Amino acid sequence: MINLDDLKELLLKSEKPARYTGGEFGFDDLEKSKFNICLCFPDLYEVGTSNLGIKIVAESFKRRGYTADFCYTPWKDFGDGLKERGVPLYSLGMKTPLAEFDMLGFSLQYELSYTNVLYMLDLAGIPFLRKDRVGKNYPLIAFGGPCTVNPEPLADIADVVFIGDGESVDADVADIFVECGGATKEFFNRANELDGVYIPHLLTVKYSKDGHICGFEGQTRVKKATCENLDCAPFPKKFAVPNCESVHDRAVIEVMRGCYRGCRFCQAGFIYRPVRRKSVETLTEQACSLIKNSGYREVSMNSLSTGDYKHLKELIHSLKENLPQEVTLALPSLRVDSFDGEFAQDARRISLTFAPEAGSQRLRNVINKDITENEILKAAESAFNVGYSAVKLYFMMGLPTETEEDLKAIRRIVSLIKGVYNKQKRAKALRISVSVSTFIPKPFTPFQWEKQITFEESLAKQDLLRKELFIKGVSLSWSDYFTAKLEAALARGDRRLCNVIISAYNKGCRFDGWIKELKKDAWQQAFDENGIKFEDYTREWGENEILPWDFIDISVSKKFLLSERKKAYAGQVTGSCQTGCKGCGLQNSCPAAKGDL
Repeated sequence: MINLDDLKELLLKSEKPARYTGGEFGFDDLEKSKFNICLCFPDLYEVGTSNLGIKIVAESFKRRGYTADFCYTPWKDFGDGLKERGVPLYSLGMKTPLAEFDMLGFSLQYELSYTNVLYMLDLAGIPFLRKDRVGKNYPLIAFGGPCTVNPEPLADIADVVFIGDGESVDADVADIFVECGGATKEFFNRANELDGVYIPHLLTVKYSKDGHICGFEGQTRVKKATCENLDCAPFPKKFAVPNCESVHDRAVIEVMRGCYRGCRFCQAGFIYRPVRRKSVETLTEQACSLIKNSGYREVSMNSLSTGDYKHLKELIHSLKENLPQEVTLALPSLRVDSFDGEFAQDARRISLTFAPEAGSQRLRNVINKDITENEILKAAESAFNVGYSAVKLYFMMGLPTETEEDLKAIRRIVSLIKGVYNKQKRAKALRISVSVSTFIPKPFTPFQWEKQITFEESLAKQDLLRKELFIKGVSLSWSDYFTAKLEAALARGDRRLCNVIISAYNKGCRFDGWIKELKKDAWQQAFDENGIKFEDYTREWGENEILPWDFIDISVSKKFLLSERKKAYAGQVTGSCQTGCKGCGLQNSCPAAKGDL
């Protein structure tokens, strides 16, 4: 156990000592049990404590009688200070060195956190590669979260990978671990039989002479885990309140999981299928419990598209009736065509965010973003009429089939929104923020085969947008191109990238998602030294190529993804699952396919 008194000097020198002390209000006292896991979030405390997923997973272990503690990536001042003093990275609850747990469960929410995983292992004194840990007294290294739908860049590091919903399968693996007396051969073989569990050392990847994957041997099919009934699924009755302000400083309830819409660029919309929703009664009970036990004064109703929740108005009314009057409601994920002025009555009315994604109707059809210009304007007018005076608009550039006219159409949307606002005399001037990100082709989407635009192409598109949107009251920003290229490579990578990631870390790369911390030259050198090109992963891939993640079954068929890609190039809209089943492969298990929307 780490004694914080011994770290007093380091804590006082650190930027935010509260990140490293634990003792949060609402955090239960912990004791070691038959199975002890530390849930590791590879980003700062303020980011990790806002994540709902690791709290749900912790609850699942708790209900089995196991111990779940937490650890977050320390900022460099504290992390490097630990290393200088020879003190290992520790969990916040029990102050136990990470190396003393049975399992470290890393939540991979975004690809640019991979070097932070290495940073945490390094600070814990744990070898990066699985082969260097075998037969020695180290914890199992496990990964979960959305990035694990392609776990291959970290496959040589992981002992276990959880794919899909983690409410039950994570704790099922703990049961097997206890029954087998540890990480035995029997343990791995039995865990391998579970849906949602991938054991990397049981899969061999075969490469052809040209460097492309030509096949898999061993565990050649891994089906994702799916939690069918969210009302019965583990969910904490209280959240520990962070010691310092977090990114999302509020109570959070999960309204639905999955999305009906099927936007062709959106990985989450496919990997979280089918759509499952909680009842109004369950959500009201969970919200009331969180508010009672935390002291928060805001409840966020989270999902990929909360506006599609069938009983949203009923839920809002129920929450208003049962929560204290001072508690406000937040709807962070409303689509343009589901925005209702009534939904915004409790909001702060400062700024509203819409994501048309593409400027022209033609390109919105290509990406299956089935919203019209009129729906965008109607939503904006509804927002203005309840007091909003600022709008954030999100678009992408580099989408398949994109032309200059598609980009210029962004100006038209901005001008029309200004016109709607100026139809009435209003107290404040309208502010419009336009944010443009670079398209990233992601696994398990209809666009997983697409190429990413080059740096030169991105500069040309940025220049065009800068000229088109030089308008009073309009601000324009765009994402860093190298960041998008690196994310694309890591998202579509194979096992060969593991050495690249380790090389980048050894060159000082960490916190790569923070643009001021991203060491672009170091990453480029890491690729070069390992004889690998970014373009190997950002190029267009043939539809008959074997993809690094092809052994994983997310229940959405490859045939469906290919048909959606063809529809995209034909400009055909598939539309939402709410308008009828689209035959994605989940027809036998999807509630929407059975008419339960």
